[in-house]
Amino acid sequence: MIFKQFRAVSVALGIALLPAAAYAGGADDAVLGAYDAYRAGDPLRLARQAKMLEGHVLAPWVAYWRIALGLEDAATGDVRAFLDAYKGTYVAERLRGDWLKVLGKRGDWPEFERQAALYPREDLEIRCYGLLARIARGDETAFADATPAWLEPKELPQGCAQLADSVFEHGRLGATDVWRRVRLLFERGQITAAKNALGYLPKGEGPDERALAQAARQPKRLLEHLPKSLELRPSREVVVLAGVRYAHEDPEAMAQMLEGGLGRELPQNELRYLWARVGYEGARVELPDALKWYLRAAGAPLTDEELEWKARAALRRGQWRAVRDSIDLMSSAARQDPAWTYWYGRALAAQDEEAGARAYYLRIAGQTDFYGLLASEELGYVLTPPEKTYVPSEAEVAAAGREAGLLRALELIRLGIRSEGVREWLYTIRDYGDAQLIAAAELARRAGVYDRSINTADRTTVAHNFQLRYPTPFRDVFREYARTQGLDEAWVFGLVRQESRFIPDARSSAGAAGLMQLMPRTARFIAKRIGLRDFRPHRVTEVQTNVTLGTGYLRMVLDALGSPVLASAAYNAGPGRARRWRAAFPLEGAIYVETIPFNETRDYVKKVMANAVFYGALLEKRITPLKARLGIIASRDSGGALDPNLP
Repeated sequence: MIFKQFRAVSVALGIALLPAAAYAGGADDAVLGAYDAYRAGDPLRLARQAKMLEGHVLAPWVAYWRIALGLEDAATGDVRAFLDAYKGTYVAERLRGDWLKVLGKRGDWPEFERQAALYPREDLEIRCYGLLARIARGDETAFADATPAWLEPKELPQGCAQLADSVFEHGRLGATDVWRRVRLLFERGQITAAKNALGYLPKGEGPDERALAQAARQPKRLLEHLPKSLELRPSREVVVLAGVRYAHEDPEAMAQMLEGGLGRELPQNELRYLWARVGYEGARVELPDALKWYLRAAGAPLTDEELEWKARAALRRGQWRAVRDSIDLMSSAARQDPAWTYWYGRALAAQDEEAGARAYYLRIAGQTDFYGLLASEELGYVLTPPEKTYVPSEAEVAAAGREAGLLRALELIRLGIRSEGVREWLYTIRDYGDAQLIAAAELARRAGVYDRSINTADRTTVAHNFQLRYPTPFRDVFREYARTQGLDEAWVFGLVRQESRFIPDARSSAGAAGLMQLMPRTARFIAKRIGLRDFRPHRVTEVQTNVTLGTGYLRMVLDALGSPVLASAAYNAGPGRARRWRAAFPLEGAIYVETIPFNETRDYVKKVMANAVFYGALLEKRITPLKARLGIIASRDSGGALDPNLP
């Protein structure tokens, strides 16, 4: 099979780059056995495997697995010895992070602070233990710094729960802080975490448990049968929580309740808060009244997320003043996001403030992402790959091949321990300059590890190599099937770059497989529809089979939806959703993309379409501007019915 031939080439290149000892008889089995023993928590089996791996390229990992298994009971001296022995490696940093959490649980604050000073990464639990260490030595400012951790909208890890206990014991957080956290958790559907947070309320101030359960599971029923009085805070808060849940389920119905009796029962601040939630949920499902509901929330403090969706609702309605006002209220960090930089420029241009618009476009023009391309086009030029390409010398690639961290990463990936290999790779290249990055990217390309090659080449700032950023492995196969299906080859490559980074045996957590990440049901459906003989599920990762099925499906959704933008959205989220997200009127392609309700799909379509611009330039020496690729999205009522069987 073609896949086996390509895999053989990839492995052969990898062998050339790694020490011969790594391929001694049984070494692969020993590494995998050691890793399995580590994950199973079996130190005796791990020790047996470790004896066979002395001097192996992955010996530092084996040492890490051994000490990590017994870290809870490890002596400080033993851990320090490991950190010294492997100083400057990813496994040392990994162990230091693990060790900091153990020290935090022990309350060994002097050693914790010594090690924390050497640990540069952000980790919520370690940050919480750091605050506990400051409290332990009498630093009163730590209490104020604990608030952001308390407001994390998820279940708190052990260290943060311990911090919360301490802060509440010292009287630095109260009932208002508890209800604030509970609302955040209800907004995100984190009901169990919300119930745990309510445990911090003083005795007698908690809500009725049955009413709380009804607010979470049957909010409509609770809102239709309100408590006799909402004067007591617990009763009022439970009603608000039910409103949050019902706004998510049915924003229109919730709006009707707020306009009726419920709105008369609630204090103004609670009413405005719920109108903001109704506006937010309405914008996410593209209801035409979302902006009107946001206006009813006037005076309520809105989060960045709520403001972003207000801006998106305004974009779909062409209300540029509201777009501008929404962005003005965002935090500084949110306003600097390329998306909102671009749309603010567009809002200024729509109001005939051309000089201001140009200033905003210039902030992001020249960047190679979706909005960098669009901003460049607004300024009158189309961004193309740089004429000068940095090509690493053989000496530079050889130097990269001597980097122990890169070798360990490639070996882990070759053995299928991909997540650990990726982390090792990222740690190793963290401080690389452009020339080193491009040499490392070439090293990964020669080993057939295209995801690392792309990711690494993407990081350069001055010197670039777009052949490494936008590789074309399996070109003959993709070209053949793109032509057979009448698809734009640049678009197909752009989609595959986003789907799998050209890893033939890539598998997602959802079960999608291969270069074009096909779900089993989709693969079976397409195989049957196109008459592919002798198809078996295990063949889905074969390059030719996968591309045959993937391009066949892409052709079907393109025919059904009529736009590469919609087809890209359909490839990620399903054709029914992609079609449903259209407006009741023709919509600019960029606005359609920005208002896709699913964060993952919105980001996916942006990247696929931006990728296609560069692949078009590299493959066809032809520039098709991004705006031209996005086009105009037809109205919701245009086109015929979708095939209900189309996955």
